[in-house]
Amino acid sequence: MRAFKAELCKLFSLPGIWLAFLIGAFFPALIAVMVSLDNKKEIIAGVSTGLSDVGYWGLGYGVQGVIILGVLAVSSEYLIESSESGGGRQITTSLTAVSSRLHFLLAKAGAVAVISILLCIVAIMTSVLATYLILGEYTPVYEWSRLIGVVCYWTFTALLALGVTLLTKNSIIPLAVLMINSSVVSFSVLLYKVTKLALYLPDRAGLEMLMFPSDKFSIPSTDSLFDRFHTPVTGGLIMFAWVVAIFIVAAIVLHRRDVAS
Repeated sequence: MRAFKAELCKLFSLPGIWLAFLIGAFFPALIAVMVSLDNKKEIIAGVSTGLSDVGYWGLGYGVQGVIILGVLAVSSEYLIESSESGGGRQITTSLTAVSSRLHFLLAKAGAVAVISILLCIVAIMTSVLATYLILGEYTPVYEWSRLIGVVCYWTFTALLALGVTLLTKNSIIPLAVLMINSSVVSFSVLLYKVTKLALYLPDRAGLEMLMFPSDKFSIPSTDSLFDRFHTPVTGGLIMFAWVVAIFIVAAIVLHRRDVAS
C-alpha cells in the first residue's frame, strides 16, 4: 500500500500529468460538441442517423490522455536528474525503496489504473453534459454497459502504454506509435487489408466494448472492418489478454535488467 501511495504521489508531481488530465477530461467533450452539432443539423433536416454513437466517438479519441499518463508513469523513472541531484535516475531510488520489482510494477500499474478510471469518469460526465447541451431532448441514452466498456478501454490502454514504455525505456516511441494509432490511422485498419487477424489487435478488439452498438456479431458480406466482429465481452477479454501478456514480458525484462543501466 505504501508503494501504491508513493506511485500516486510521483504521478501527481509530474508537470506533464496535467496535460494528460486536460486532454483526457475535455477533449472528448469537444469532439462530442462537434459531432452533436452535425447531428443537430441532420435532425432539423429530418435525416439524422447514428445518434446512438454520439459522445462515444469523443470518448474513443480521448484515450490519448491516458496514453500520456501511462507513458509518463514509466519514462519519468528513466530521466537523468540534474547534476545538483546527483545525476542519477528515479528508477534506482524506486527499486531501492521497494524490495520486490514485481511489487514496484504492480504498484505503478495500480496507480495508473486508478487515475485512468477517475479521469475516464470525468470525461464521460463532460461528454454527456456537452451532448445534452447541444441536442437537448434528442440526446441518446447512454448505455451503462457501453460506459463500463469505455472505462475498461481507457484503463487497458493506459496499462498497455505503461508496459510498452517499460520495455523501451523511452517515451518517444510509445507516445508516437500509440497516439498516431488512436487518432490518425489505426494499424488495425492497415493490417486488415493483409489479414483478418488484425481484428484481434488490442485497439480494434477493445473498441468493441464501446462502439458498434448493432447486433451484428459477425462480419457480413461487406467484409468491413467497422462492422462488429466480437461481442463486447470478447473484445474486452482480448484486450485484457494483451495487457497481461505485455506485463508478463515487462516483469521479466524489469527483473533481469541492470538498474544501473
